[in-house]
Order: sequence, then structure tokens, then C-alpha cells
Amino acid sequence: MTAFAPSLDPSEVEKFSAMAAEWWNPKGKFGVLHVFNPVRLQFIKEQVSARLGRDPLERQPFAGLRLLDIGCGGGLLSEPMARLGASVTGVDPSERNIKTASVHRDEMGLEIDYRVGTAEDLAQAGECFDVILNMEVIEHVADPRAFTGTCAAMLKPGGVMVVATLNRTVKSFGLAIIGAEYILGWLPKGTHQWEKFITPAELSSWLGEAGLVVKDQLGVTYSPFSRQWRVSRDMDVNYMLVAQRG
Repeated sequence: MTAFAPSLDPSEVEKFSAMAAEWWNPKGKFGVLHVFNPVRLQFIKEQVSARLGRDPLERQPFAGLRLLDIGCGGGLLSEPMARLGASVTGVDPSERNIKTASVHRDEMGLEIDYRVGTAEDLAQAGECFDVILNMEVIEHVADPRAFTGTCAAMLKPGGVMVVATLNRTVKSFGLAIIGAEYILGWLPKGTHQWEKFITPAELSSWLGEAGLVVKDQLGVTYSPFSRQWRVSRDMDVNYMLVAQRG
């Protein structure tokens, strides 16, 4: 049986566990994700539909697809994926996050398989998925290269992985760390560590090593005038990438 290198960073789990009750408060500590979510959801819907031959205009274009939301937190992405018809498994190492996600799932009357665990747990058990969402997670793990390989190992032939993370640039240090955490207060101080940010070239290389082909990548930028996030070709700070197994 293949052994998968552990990616869990206990300090990161503790950090997000302490904020678990805030997940569904649009004005709370995860408020920036609530504003960011429409852009993420549109990208996922368009990319998965295009790569897997689905009609994005259907009410449930993801029907019949098995989808993994790794590092699902309170379920901000898992729930809309379930509404799109996917059979969703949401996994997070924080028991408090999973409890929050499960309570909200039940309140919404949705079917989502939430589990306390890691990518390595699922891969070791031989789990396979059509779609894997790896959103704002990879910059928080202990070994991002190994984590990428572990996630990729769970993709079925033709399967799609969507990754969102932060680029390691001077600009991202100024905007994502100093601006977002210390000046604007969008995120609690210490949420991110700049040295753990990942360049698109690094991520593309790791995906290639794992047998995936990068199909598209876009930046995500924030306009202080409209107070909205939008996709952009500027990948200097936030970016999203989609890769597919052949």
C-alpha cells in the first residue's frame, strides 16, 4: 500500500479551530470569504462543466459527480457544490470546524458527508473523486508538494482539481499580509505566513509530477471602489488554477 507523507500542521489546525464558530457569520472573521465566494463558485462551475462535459445552465450540472472539498472548514464551498448536484465529501482536520459545518448542513437540509481527517487518511483508504477542491488550503500545510501529490492520487482518470492559493511576491506581502491582516483587518493577524505562499510555477511543477496537466489559471483581484472581487490575468497575489488527469 502506498504511504502518503503527512501534511498536517498542528499549529494551523489550532488556529482555524479557534475561529470555527465564525464560519457562517458574513461580518465575522471569515467575512472576506463570503465576499470572495461568488468568484470562486463561478470559476469552479465553469471549469468543471467545461472539463467534464457538463451544461452549466442546468439546475444541477454536477449530478453524478463525486466531489471532495479538502480543508472544507465550515462548509462554505461544500454546501453550494451539493446544491449543484454533486455527491460531496468535506474533510477537515479540525473537529470544531466539522461540527460547525455539520450543524449548518442539517439546518439547510443538505446531504454532505463531513469527516474529521486529512487528505492522507482518504488517500490511504483508496478514496477516489471526479473533482477535488483544494481552495485556500495548500499554503497552510506542512509539506505542500507532498500534499499536492496526495490529493492528485485521489483523482479518477479525467478528474479535475481546482486549486486556489496565494503567490509569493512582494506585492502579496504588501496586500495579503500587511494590507489584509494589519491595515484593513479582513483576517486575524497571523492567518498567513508569507514564506508559505506558493508561486504558480511551483504549483504547476508539483501537479505535473503528480500526473496532472494545468488547463487554465487566473488571478483574483479586489476593487476597493466596487468592493468586489473579480477574475483577472494579474496573478501576483491571489490566483486559481485548474488541472486535469489524463
